Amino acid sequence: MEARGPCSPTSNAGVALFRSAGPRPGSGRRDIDEQLEQALRTDRLIDITTTGRRSGEPHRIEIAFSNVDGRIFITGRPGPRSWYANLLANPSFTLHVKESAEADLPARAHPIVDDTDRRAFFVAFLGKLDRGGEIEEWTARSPLVEVTLEDAARDA
Repeated sequence: MEARGPCSPTSNAGVALFRSAGPRPGSGRRDIDEQLEQALRTDRLIDITTTGRRSGEPHRIEIAFSNVDGRIFITGRPGPRSWYANLLANPSFTLHVKESAEADLPARAHPIVDDTDRRAFFVAFLGKLDRGGEIEEWTARSPLVEVTLEDAARDA
């Protein structure tokens, strides 16, 4: 699976650069209605349905997500997570928007594995939560993926 990062590989990867990166051109993001766009900007909880890495069966869970400058990320507390292992094995999944709007969106996970990119994300993410003292642990041990929405018309 292709690993992606929020910062350019040649950047200094500071938080300001991370925040200014914006959505990637050609990210597969399709035109969606304004209510759904707003939900993806402001909601905090979604469900995701992944494919089990061993069973091949669908697994649906509720999980928090973050939208940073139009880019969608999913992370979790430090430690192993089944949802992350499933996405590493099968990066295609369904993102279920469910708070201020409802939609089931085909998506793809791109693990963020570069330490500099991970650190830049967690500085911003944990800073918002006033948990800056946990940056090192989260950078080293937390699952982190960037989500791109698939173009349903392309898959038909």
